[in-house]
Amino acid sequence: MEQAVTYLVDERNVAFVTLNRAEKHNAFDDEMIGELTRIFRQAGEDSQVRAVVLQAKGKSFSAGADLNWMKRMASYTQQQNEADAMALATMLQTLYSLPKPTIARVQGAAFGGAVGLIACCDIAIGSKLSKFCLSEVRIGLIPATISPYVIEAMGSRVCRRYFQTAEVFSARRARRLGLLSEAVTESELDSTIDDIIANIVKNGPQAVAQAKALVQWVSSQPIDDNLLHQTSQRIAQVRTSQEGQEGLSAFLEKRSAAWVEKASSEKDASSEKQHHSGKKTSSGEKHK
Repeated sequence: MEQAVTYLVDERNVAFVTLNRAEKHNAFDDEMIGELTRIFRQAGEDSQVRAVVLQAKGKSFSAGADLNWMKRMASYTQQQNEADAMALATMLQTLYSLPKPTIARVQGAAFGGAVGLIACCDIAIGSKLSKFCLSEVRIGLIPATISPYVIEAMGSRVCRRYFQTAEVFSARRARRLGLLSEAVTESELDSTIDDIIANIVKNGPQAVAQAKALVQWVSSQPIDDNLLHQTSQRIAQVRTSQEGQEGLSAFLEKRSAAWVEKASSEKDASSEKQHHSGKKTSSGEKHK
């Protein structure tokens, strides 16, 4: 039996997490949620991983909750339902707080909880033909566990509409509302993501993680003396760190920083190995 979720790290140290239930439009259930939680934690704890791409096989990114899972939910007690929902909430928070850049690659339909997965990622690149729907109210439910992330991505005023109407909206509108970072043709999905990854791996790994944490922290703080003190303290700590010192030295000496040289040497070594083994190295071939 095929795995519901696959995990692969490529020669750039980019982790690809793939929803692998194409025949069910990548609808997720409690088992898949548990597996995603485990994989996201694995990627977050791996010091070699530079970025995480969340993608899906088949025509759809994800249809949301699996029908059989919903049937089981209907017979759960309130306590069982709360525990079940908490597992989903934990998975979403694990993705949202991952100390790596996260990129959603979106094609086809993204309904219900799938919108939450996209909203949890730092960057979302979608096909111009993809469609989105916060569909929960259609079956008498609410998008509760995904709401913190979707509201942060799209804004409370917009969510008042789409949480209540369950309208299907286009990639163009998703881009305008902030759910997608970019909407491109399906043939451009991988090259667009490759360009983003190429920029990420040029940057200090610790600085990238701290920059992400900075956004999440500052966005919830008032601009006051405490914020000024805390942000000043953070940049002072980074400037005096080993990575900060290396980055400043490399800039002043007009050379590549150590992490760039390391990434280049690892890529060259991997390409040479692939060449001798006769395997393809195209990211589209390996990860789609």
